[in-house]
Amino acid sequence: MTNEYTPAKVWTMDTENGGQWANINRPDSGARHEQALPVGKQPIQLHSLATPNGQKVTIMLEELLAKGVSEAEYDAYLINIGEGEQFSSGFVDINPNSKIPALTDNSTAESIRVFESGNILLYLAEKFGYFLPKDIAARTEVMNWLFWLQGSAPYLGGGFGHFYAYAPEKFEYPINRFAMETKRQLDVLDKQLANNEFIGGDTYSIADIAIWPWYGNLVLGKLYEAAEFLDVASYTHLQRWAKQIDERSAVQRGKIVNRTWGEEWEQLHERHSASDIDAVLKKQP
Repeated sequence: MTNEYTPAKVWTMDTENGGQWANINRPDSGARHEQALPVGKQPIQLHSLATPNGQKVTIMLEELLAKGVSEAEYDAYLINIGEGEQFSSGFVDINPNSKIPALTDNSTAESIRVFESGNILLYLAEKFGYFLPKDIAARTEVMNWLFWLQGSAPYLGGGFGHFYAYAPEKFEYPINRFAMETKRQLDVLDKQLANNEFIGGDTYSIADIAIWPWYGNLVLGKLYEAAEFLDVASYTHLQRWAKQIDERSAVQRGKIVNRTWGEEWEQLHERHSASDIDAVLKKQP
């Protein structure tokens, strides 16, 4: 880096150097415009986008439906974060932090709002009794990895992903710093999976559902176009797990919900019934 930055005594926002998201990122919270959220007929109302955090929840819901849990039926409405839809008054009411995904559970006497993707997974697992072990030791191991992901993903997405893929200019120091941390995290997962079929042990759980959209997509070459740069092929156990999860029917279904990019069989802007997903997947050659 040739130009050294000297911080001001008091920070002020510089929108000209904010990069791709400069038009929506601000240092304050709250609604920026009045707009109610749509409400469908299903028990669960999801408002999201198919980023890795968004995929966690739609995969979880599809896994529950695959188990025959009809109460997990959901309407999934698109939140276009590039257009600032997460700052509508309706969305802020269910997530004051203005981050996707967020949902409301209307199956209860009083509607329950649930935000933060990890908390949504935990809420759904506890509500329906799947993908979270009852045994205290096994449950704790799954929760270890769920919290690991919630703490690690910001380094992968906000750190490596930002400086490698989205920043307006590429600088060696931040890319190297976050590439090193990302590779350390990949090594952590690879070593865990060397002796375990799934992240939390022998059973598929919310730990796998949380981690796969980030690190599974990364090692499968579907995130940041960084597979070669990070030498993801060298993490053989992680590769095995990522491919195994990717082959699950519920994952194939859930990962396309609220997606607005890719091939036509990879995107479904809104989901209101199983037939919506079926129609999209049938388009695949």
